[in-house]
Amino acid sequence: MRASFWLGRIAGIRVGVNWSVLVIFVLIAWGLAASRFPATYPQYSNSAYIVAAVLTAVVFFISLLAHETSHALVARRNGLHVQDITLWLFGGVARLSGEASNPGAELRIAGVGPLVSLLLGGVFLGAAALLRAGGYDGLMLAGFAWPGGINIALAVFNVIPAAPLDGGRLLRSIIWWRTGDRLKATRWSSRAGQVFGWGLVALGLFGFLTGDGFGALWLALIGWFLVGAATAENQQATVRRQLGEMAIRDVMTPNPETAPGSMTVEGLLSSELIKHRHSSFPLTDDRGAVTGLVTFNQIRRVPPQEQTSTRLRDIACPLDQVAQARPDEPAADLLPRLSECAEGRALVFSDGALVGIVSPSDVSRVLRWMGAPTPTR
Repeated sequence: MRASFWLGRIAGIRVGVNWSVLVIFVLIAWGLAASRFPATYPQYSNSAYIVAAVLTAVVFFISLLAHETSHALVARRNGLHVQDITLWLFGGVARLSGEASNPGAELRIAGVGPLVSLLLGGVFLGAAALLRAGGYDGLMLAGFAWPGGINIALAVFNVIPAAPLDGGRLLRSIIWWRTGDRLKATRWSSRAGQVFGWGLVALGLFGFLTGDGFGALWLALIGWFLVGAATAENQQATVRRQLGEMAIRDVMTPNPETAPGSMTVEGLLSSELIKHRHSSFPLTDDRGAVTGLVTFNQIRRVPPQEQTSTRLRDIACPLDQVAQARPDEPAADLLPRLSECAEGRALVFSDGALVGIVSPSDVSRVLRWMGAPTPTR
């Protein structure tokens, strides 16, 4: 899920927000201001309900950010590179480059998120209990009680043993530890995710048809998302096994054509480079150092009237958001590091020099040659 804009950094990790967050933010704030708060405390004004609801929704998203940040920090302590954190319609996601090296690391990374949510829920509910014990009974109490209850509910939901939930990661770590087979563990957790997801879809559709309204339809949508994510995890695990110990040098396209980052879009489209029919170009600066990667999808999004003034570096994926690898590295280890920004491409370096590029078509070509199913992204 790509961020629509970036908020900044937490502990050096970029934090972004997808536009879809606005949907759930508005739904939460509207539900609290129009229904829950007035029903519980009818003595306040409409403006007070709106302010309290907006602040409560902000606290909720801060809690989600804390949940994902905990995953990211523990992952970094266990040797993984964290690309970024993005909040979106279904919560948040911390994008990691690579996978846990052992079941223990997987357990720690997966388990810390629900634990943080549970602790936050306890803190909020504890604050609400103190206010009530002190004789206060108003909107501030509700502002603590609601995020407290929702954080505990999220912690419980997240530990359900079904991928891609944290509970699915916990299940995978246990199966991996017992069997020593990461692929088998991934398959079992993915199947559990598919079964659980389809169950939510069926339950949500049944509830919608019997009059439960939007809430039931939302449940079905969550189930559909879980099914898709669990299926993608299973496919990626299968591809990793098919690639086996094949090195990146056996997959990559060597010596890719590069383009100056200062070149305009029009300049590229009218240059000799376009005749090579490449779908992407690594970009270089004035000293010849690689600074990023531009794809034709990014180029096509530039309006014709802006092609003469838009430079490639202005629309490219920066180097720190492009997966990088070595020629002797196992190709299977590259798959989890591929990013949306670079559209599934990676740059291959040897002793600091660019020696190759790996694209989705390179991986598909190798898998077709091996008779394996091609991955979907």
